[in-house]
Amino acid sequence: MDANPMIDDSLSLESLEGYAFTPQRYDSNSNSRHSAMDTSSNSPPTHMMIDLQHDNDNEDSTNPTTSLYNTTTGGGGTYILSNSNNSSNNNRRKKENRGEYTSERETCIKMFEHWIEQDQLEFVEHLLSRMCHYQHGHINAFLKPMLQRDFISLLPKKGLDHVAEKILSYLDGKSLRDAELVCREWQRVIADGVLWKKLIERKVRTDPLWKGLSERRGWGQFLFKPRPGEQHPGHSYYRKMYPKILMNIKTIEANWRMGRHNLQKINCRSETSKGVYCLQYDDGKIVSGLRDNTIKMWDRNTLQCYKVLKGHTGSVLCLQYDDRVIISGSSDSTVRVWDANTGEMTNTLIHHCEAVLHLRFTNGLLVTCSKDRSIAVWDMVSAGEVNLRRVLVGHRAAVNVVDFDEKYIVSASGDRTIKVWGTSTCEFVRTLNGHKRGIACLQYRDRLVVSGSSDNTIRLWDIESGACLRILDGHEELVRCIRFDNKRIVSGAYDGKIKVWDLHAALDPRSPAGTLCLRTLVEHSGRVFRLQFDEFQIVSSSHDDTILIWDFLNCTPPDTPPPQVSLNGVGGITSAPNSAAVMGGGASSNSRGLPAPVVNNNNALVVSNPVPGGGSSSNNNFAPPPAPALPQQQLQQQPSQQLPQQNGTNNMSSNGGGNNNNAAAGMILLNNPGMALIPAVVVAAGSAANPAAAAGVASSNSSSSSMNAPAPGPLPLDQGVVLPLALPPVVVAAANISNNSDVMEQSIDEGQD
Repeated sequence: MDANPMIDDSLSLESLEGYAFTPQRYDSNSNSRHSAMDTSSNSPPTHMMIDLQHDNDNEDSTNPTTSLYNTTTGGGGTYILSNSNNSSNNNRRKKENRGEYTSERETCIKMFEHWIEQDQLEFVEHLLSRMCHYQHGHINAFLKPMLQRDFISLLPKKGLDHVAEKILSYLDGKSLRDAELVCREWQRVIADGVLWKKLIERKVRTDPLWKGLSERRGWGQFLFKPRPGEQHPGHSYYRKMYPKILMNIKTIEANWRMGRHNLQKINCRSETSKGVYCLQYDDGKIVSGLRDNTIKMWDRNTLQCYKVLKGHTGSVLCLQYDDRVIISGSSDSTVRVWDANTGEMTNTLIHHCEAVLHLRFTNGLLVTCSKDRSIAVWDMVSAGEVNLRRVLVGHRAAVNVVDFDEKYIVSASGDRTIKVWGTSTCEFVRTLNGHKRGIACLQYRDRLVVSGSSDNTIRLWDIESGACLRILDGHEELVRCIRFDNKRIVSGAYDGKIKVWDLHAALDPRSPAGTLCLRTLVEHSGRVFRLQFDEFQIVSSSHDDTILIWDFLNCTPPDTPPPQVSLNGVGGITSAPNSAAVMGGGASSNSRGLPAPVVNNNNALVVSNPVPGGGSSSNNNFAPPPAPALPQQQLQQQPSQQLPQQNGTNNMSSNGGGNNNNAAAGMILLNNPGMALIPAVVVAAGSAANPAAAAGVASSNSSSSSMNAPAPGPLPLDQGVVLPLALPPVVVAAANISNNSDVMEQSIDEGQD
């Protein structure tokens, strides 16, 4: 313990005046405390400590009369003395001070009122700066209700209803709903201003989803200015409509995620070679470019072809249209311009020396790319006057796709690279490297580039930095077409599948890879060549000569479907006359292995093995339900056996898989370990492009598409296909893709090895 007098520095003399002090002496040797007036103690010299005892009677004293402390020394110690005030003196002083305060306060208020506003503010600021923290708290509690003003209710009283409506019109739906609950005046302002209608109109102007819904659901006619002679509904109509619109949007999003859709199909019925390479659509029509050298226009309501444009001498590989013209590119190396209304050909652009693989045009600028490895930039003055501006050369293989905006032209090639060029200068900017094989498709918007490749992946790129932001894995063959909007990416591939991806999750590096693919859609029986989508639908085209419309708006939750018996690598099993199981398809380059055995409606146990000798095909895109696995011991109990030859043919023939003129009467190898062999087998082999062969006529067509693997040879005899329980007749139909492969398949993987 320090022997010197101890006084808290934080306490000023004025603050101590409200306390009564009893001086005491501290004995440093005996640790005893004595009264300061206790002179009988014979202790050695000591110093005095102070006991502070708050005098409650002085608590409200505004003018303490306690004198300064007197320090004396005596009896060998130092003493600090204070004057202790009794209760009667304190009460008397309170009354005197209260009277002085009242008179002084009135004087100050009168003086304050005579000051100008600026002087008043300065005085209050100085006054507040001299107050302590708890006083500031009291003042804040006093001011808080004074600062809370219902300005919305005050404005109409002054004739400013339009100002109140304008302020509340900036609220979103949730805030506007809460504002209605504040008071009746706010509710009246919202109703009189028809603010729910204005909110819906603002959404329709700024959000494509709301705009599309207003057109498709019909409530758009009640927005904006009414037509002459018409009158719009009242405020309550829009108040009730808003939550219904939100529920409709929620249902659409759920349909996308769950894959619920209403499917419409257009069979193009091409007379020669089959396949729809490109398309574009709007609310009234679908324009498609076909492998049979024609452009067909389809009515969206009837799904009937109402116009055919002829002029190209090769497959129509790409097209785009607007209100005035349709521009198409073909494997005949030409770009042709057509009148969008009459269908007449108005111009032919001849520059490229090989197939025109892709094109884009907007705002008077046309960009085309070709298998000749070049990119051509054209100035469109009119439909009849299109002038070549610049040729961009840099790719080392066919340029498969181009896209551009006012800043960049972006191209992708079979040389595995994406190149960026300046739109205005046509100068090279940078190269994006990363894909392992040729690039078949891309889309570019703002800073984002999304590309698909024959390495089966999709990549997202930042065009400014050239960085790869994300790699999407999931397709099992070449990714042929890709589109994206603000919410999702939709891709189509040669595996016959269309995948829907979450764009926001893909751009978030923290998102797990397994959460990126929202849904896989499987309906095409051939390669997916082109797709386009909006908030409500996907429109896709395929090698199977069909156009599919996937409608996510006008669909109902499906009933529980019957078990699907279609198999990967087999092409599907359906009921046939006379209780026969019909098996179509064959082993292909993208076979992923078949599912566990299932029992079909014909009481046949279908085992997960490919059909030996089937033609090579890429349409094994079926997704059968899971089924219980067959014990492996039952498949290995007995040695392999062969069926006897029928019709004098070899059991080991490869049906449709090569140049085999005896394919029509070929024999497929079936084995039934531990059970009786299948008694009767009829094999019909052929090509999808040759109906006669499919009916049993011999065909020499082979599956020679450059993107297909060769047909596999016959499997060992212990890999059976059908284990019949009741041994019904079995008809096996093998099919393959015609060898009439077009230039598009041959251009994607050229360049580097």
